[in-house]
Amino acid sequence: MDPHTHWEQVYRNKRPDEVSWYRPHLERSLEFIRSQRLPADARIVDIGGGASTLVDDLLAAGFHNLAVVDLAPAALAVARERLGPRAAMVDWIEGDVTTPLFGDATVDFWHDRAVFHFLTDAAARAAYLAQVHRSVKPGGHVLVATFGLDGPERCSGLPVARYDAAGIHAVFGDAFVKVDEASEVHATPWGSSQAFVYCFCRRA
Repeated sequence: MDPHTHWEQVYRNKRPDEVSWYRPHLERSLEFIRSQRLPADARIVDIGGGASTLVDDLLAAGFHNLAVVDLAPAALAVARERLGPRAAMVDWIEGDVTTPLFGDATVDFWHDRAVFHFLTDAAARAAYLAQVHRSVKPGGHVLVATFGLDGPERCSGLPVARYDAAGIHAVFGDAFVKVDEASEVHATPWGSSQAFVYCFCRRA
């Protein structure tokens, strides 16, 4: 099954709060974004954002140059319906982040919680990184969260790669300076625990 079909079926068959990665709010991500004191017109993109509430909280904080990317239109539809009229303030992009989706050097903050770890082959990671390098402005920031080294080996029926923060940064290379890192234990909607790690970098 191709990735588009897989994720579309996930969101057609489950409510947003029935998937393992669901959180009512992405508190840790918001902390990193707020730490940069970005202007309201900063271009913030949520990679694999789907039905996540991060966009709700960013709109509430006054940001108005936002994009949410996902392979599954069903996931984007959930968020758009939830936001109502405010959805018109967001760019909703159905697409594959390993392909060009943004203009050159147009992104101030690239946010990815739980997409990168699904890229288990070198070619997919290289294609993803090519888009990060092309899209993120010099001085812009990239926040990537994946399963930690002791996290699950599979998610939503798919294999994943596990990292620590140094491992994520090593993949991104010297073009990005690691600014900070964090780890957390995420509680799934059914009460199990998943180790997540965050790597926060600045484009050199």
